[in-house]
Amino acid sequence: MKQAAFGEDNPHRSPREQLLGPMIDAIAQTMDLYGANYSFGQLYGIMFFEDKPMTLEEMKQVMNMSKSNMSYGVRSLIASRMVTKLEEKRERKELYAAETDFFQAFRNFFTLKLQREIDVMQEAMGTAVPELQALIDAADTPEEERQACLRDLDKLKHAAEYYVWLQQFVSGLAEGTVFGGGLPGRE
Repeated sequence: MKQAAFGEDNPHRSPREQLLGPMIDAIAQTMDLYGANYSFGQLYGIMFFEDKPMTLEEMKQVMNMSKSNMSYGVRSLIASRMVTKLEEKRERKELYAAETDFFQAFRNFFTLKLQREIDVMQEAMGTAVPELQALIDAADTPEEERQACLRDLDKLKHAAEYYVWLQQFVSGLAEGTVFGGGLPGRE
């Protein structure tokens, strides 16, 4: 893909680049729905259709972004396992490639996001539940507050059940056992 090939203001886009432009935009919009930066979604889309690994400099040229923003975007995509830093280099420059298997990209992205949610919520509940129980058990807690704490504790017990279920789902997703052990077209 040529420098800034997918930019709509590039009059030299090939027919393929013209066709893929809306697809790259759709990938970026989809990633934006799930909290990924739109520009980083565009970068992932460009890398997805690239036939070879890319250097940061190539990405910077295609995206017309500063080196620091590009570096941050690549680190973000690596953290979500949408992009991989390769072992080999091109002219002493690091190479990066997009995960092109949408099933694997889905598993990678959502396993990380959902596990983060589970960890954050379980840590917060691990602190809140014993403290609520202590308020409930304390002799000097007013009855109205005790009843409110009991209702809160009941809500958190229900939430804990959800997070046990969600952990099973995430574990199955990570292990590839969700959806009957296989993904469409991957068996």
